[in-house]
Amino acid sequence: MDEPAVIGQRVQRLRAERGLTQRQLAEPAYTAAYISTLESGKVRPSDTALRFLAERLDTTYEELTTGRPARLATELRLALTDARRLLATGTLDEAAVRYRELLAEAEELALEPERADALTGLGECALESGELNSAREHFESAERILASVGAPLPRRVRALRGRAVAHLLAGELRYACYVLETALDELNAQGLHDPDALMLLYASSIGPYMDMGAHARAAQAAELALALTPQVSDPGLVAGMHRSVARTLLAAGRVAEADASLAKAQDLYQQLQTRTELAHCHWMRGYVHAQNGDLEGAEHELRTAREMLTARRAALYAAQVEVELADVLRRRGKHEEAVALLSRLLELGTGLGDGRGAVHAAGARRLLGLIAEEEGADEHAEEHYVLALTLLERSGAAGDLADICRLLGDLLRRTGRTEAALDVYRTGLGHRAVPGTTTLGPAPAAPPFRATW
Repeated sequence: MDEPAVIGQRVQRLRAERGLTQRQLAEPAYTAAYISTLESGKVRPSDTALRFLAERLDTTYEELTTGRPARLATELRLALTDARRLLATGTLDEAAVRYRELLAEAEELALEPERADALTGLGECALESGELNSAREHFESAERILASVGAPLPRRVRALRGRAVAHLLAGELRYACYVLETALDELNAQGLHDPDALMLLYASSIGPYMDMGAHARAAQAAELALALTPQVSDPGLVAGMHRSVARTLLAAGRVAEADASLAKAQDLYQQLQTRTELAHCHWMRGYVHAQNGDLEGAEHELRTAREMLTARRAALYAAQVEVELADVLRRRGKHEEAVALLSRLLELGTGLGDGRGAVHAAGARRLLGLIAEEEGADEHAEEHYVLALTLLERSGAAGDLADICRLLGDLLRRTGRTEAALDVYRTGLGHRAVPGTTTLGPAPAAPPFRATW
């Protein structure tokens, strides 16, 4: 809002353009003397007075208080919606360029909520391209702006969730869970029953829960997300939820249900033409096929996902898919191709390592260790397992860490180093304590209105 003197001048100009006297403008709610004082800039008009005057002057509250036609804000919001669609269906570079243009427009017009939306969009572009530090900075800036203008928590959830995903992809699983759970607790404590915000948070928490071995907590989040489905209007959110829920179904051995959930997500994403999310469905379906022993089907789905993500220049996600693909190739006996794929990822740093995708970088090391063991190269296998262990200890991925400790311990025991093997087994057991109790704090409280769903 402009200063009183500027608003006063604007009122005077608009009044003169409409041929009104101060008395005609003021009545019946105010006096001519009040209008005179206001036009001279000697009083800061109340919100009620400004809305009254805007109506009398046949203008909008926004234009009266800022001098900015309301249509500019509306046009910018429409352009931001188009940019989000471009992010889903076009290329990352095109979307990033458009979001930067809209950010400059929002800054020029001093439209803070729209500026936050543009920053959130830039954060989402950076997430896909694997620029995690940049993504985190964009999301944090968006959150600060929205908080400064008093935006309610549901309005801030998209940026908050993006920040959590950036930490997750950097291997900071515990902190990602903390960010999401804190927001859920705040929403539920305040009775803010916003189905879209709740579903986004619950669905986003499933991934880090699963990676940390907190399967029971992941299942609870999936149940709550599914219960919200009838109240959510955004098909993209529903599709994302089905994709996340598939992980909990698969962990419970419900393979057919997991595949059905992924099929629902894939159908919705195809309707929306959301390319990255559709690629994620192929990725997850490949994982389901691999767990069910259909290695040929898994390889096909994972190659499809890699091709789609590479076309999008989503480097980090493409690298993570290639780790899954390498595991399938190993299981199919294609060791040479698997090793070449994993070595290229780790040596060139295309998305893995250096704090980026630590869990998947550890997965790459684990696979190289397995292949080395299968080929009788125990020394190289041990080296890969130790590097994987180091990455996982920093990330807090309890389930994966326990598995690598088992593999390393078995190798050490087989090569006659029993005491060292016992130390490694103890490390794995220490991190694998009851899921959701030692690695995480108390679970977020269920919504108080859940019984009414």
